[in-house]
Amino acid sequence: MTSANQKSKEEHKEKIKFSVIIPAHNEEKYIGKCLESIKKASQAYADQIEIIVVLNRCTDKTEEVAKSYNCITLENKDKNLSIIRNAGVAIAQGEIIITIDADTQMTEGMLSNVDNYLASGKYIGGGVNGQFERMSLGIIVSALLLIIPLLFKYGLISVGIFWCYRKDFNAINGFNENMLMAEDADFAKRLKEWGKKNNKKYGTIKNGMITSCRRFDAYGDWGLLKNPRVILAYLNGTDQKYADRTYYENQVR
Repeated sequence: MTSANQKSKEEHKEKIKFSVIIPAHNEEKYIGKCLESIKKASQAYADQIEIIVVLNRCTDKTEEVAKSYNCITLENKDKNLSIIRNAGVAIAQGEIIITIDADTQMTEGMLSNVDNYLASGKYIGGGVNGQFERMSLGIIVSALLLIIPLLFKYGLISVGIFWCYRKDFNAINGFNENMLMAEDADFAKRLKEWGKKNNKKYGTIKNGMITSCRRFDAYGDWGLLKNPRVILAYLNGTDQKYADRTYYENQVR
């Protein structure tokens, strides 16, 4: 016979609607704001959301912060954001997958919008647009220098926070683990293509996030103009040197 404890676990699994995946490498300064924003956005979905924080080589208090919000934590040592995110999704129980970076905050209506978009049956999933915590001419120029080339390669897509049914995430094999940079744009393109095959649109939730300016704070608002080789690294997507420098060997990610 199934024990009462097993039944409780099965009932809890059936309740989970959203699984939010957060890759985190030494994010103690930022992840609290991210988790607090998810908490506010999930008020209408009591007990229907799980948050999975994938702890990637953390040596700070990221795990402590995550556990203070009752997050599920998973250890990972790969220097590859695609593998890190996929690892989180692999243990997810929710029917809807949402990925968000640790230095990003979702707006209060984000989960409700995702729920409504997917429930309509018109959308395969999608991304969001939003704003930086601060803005300057340098940030605008740097963003355009990166966005325009990626637009030509991957088409008109939105990134930032991704959302889709888990079955569709699995259908396109999640994030491409051969990609070390721009894996988000690659994922968006493939999800959009999968949507077309199923007569569904790729959606963009407007004003869905606020993201930090920590890289601009560290390298300057005109950083990409001063170092355009980074743009080429994003377009290449498999440059280990620049991937390590940008994400995996640096505290400023």
